[in-house]
Amino acid sequence: MAKVELKGISKVYEGNVRAVDDANIVVEDKEFVVFVGPSGCGKSTTLRMVAGLEDITEGELLIDGERMNDTPPKDRNIAMVFQNYALYPHMTVYDNMAFGLRIKKVEKAEIDRRVHEAARILDIEKFLDRKPKALSGGQRQRVAVGRAIVRNPKVFLFDEPLSNLDAKLRVQMRAEISGLHHRLNATMIYVTHDQVEAMTMASKIVVMKDGKVQQIGAPLDLYAYPINKFVAGFIGSPPMNFLAVKVSESGGSIVLDEGSFTIKPDASHVPDLKKYVGKEVFFGIRPEDLAYTQSPQPNSFPVKITVVEPLGADVHLWLNTPTQSLVARTEPIYRFKIDETINLIPKLEKARYFDKETELSILPNKGALSK
Repeated sequence: MAKVELKGISKVYEGNVRAVDDANIVVEDKEFVVFVGPSGCGKSTTLRMVAGLEDITEGELLIDGERMNDTPPKDRNIAMVFQNYALYPHMTVYDNMAFGLRIKKVEKAEIDRRVHEAARILDIEKFLDRKPKALSGGQRQRVAVGRAIVRNPKVFLFDEPLSNLDAKLRVQMRAEISGLHHRLNATMIYVTHDQVEAMTMASKIVVMKDGKVQQIGAPLDLYAYPINKFVAGFIGSPPMNFLAVKVSESGGSIVLDEGSFTIKPDASHVPDLKKYVGKEVFFGIRPEDLAYTQSPQPNSFPVKITVVEPLGADVHLWLNTPTQSLVARTEPIYRFKIDETINLIPKLEKARYFDKETELSILPNKGALSK
């Protein structure tokens, strides 16, 4: 397989529109890397530059150390799986998978071997004589993946391949693609706007916003040590809560004042917060790090329930302080009611803090790789 390196890659369209700006990304051999971010962040454009479907305006693209900027797509030894499957409707599954090999004049016996091997891996052998219209969405997606596998590419590229599938099938296909990566031991780059896909599939995540790489790291590194407020809010479901609080000093202790309540931060966070005394910061706490308590406790605070979402294994509570909103994720062992006021205790050792102007993390990002 192959190592892919993007060195200062940019894509500039007419009118000096920078779709991708100075992206520096290394995809190691056999790694599964996911580009994730909201619509318009530049993730698909970056993938298309790797594929050769978009010209590179600035920077260098290397595959196995070889510069690929001016190499045609057909000579890059990559295979791409698109969102819309792109199958030929008049051809059988077998012919769809074999078509690219026939164009390259691969021997018939070798084509047959590769198609049947890919069909076995994807469990679609019984569909080889069918045409795409006789297949479900998930089966069509398997055919599209199979068409990529038979080429034995150095790099697999996936451009939001599951976005057209229903929720249950997406979960199944996530597991299948992850299993496929394990079996093929292949280099894969996968683009999605779904952070759940990124967290569950990737060995490394690249978070993008407005054409810029925000942070690169392992899924749990990004979850635990986001480099800025955007990454903190994008990674995790439901997203992290952000409450504007004023950092104050009272009786020699650092206190966070929300306006309707005060709490004391974890002792390990105090040294980094001291320089913000007298200023407002964003207090970030994940919904799963807010615990319900039946009576007020030290560092607990009152909130009013506005929406209750029972999900079976847990309950999402949408809540308000007098001036701000947040979400808590709790166990389904209590009967919560709309307009009820309850008390929550944050796991303050899990809290994150962000500069209100730069939105950068105030705490050190242990273990996470920034841009």
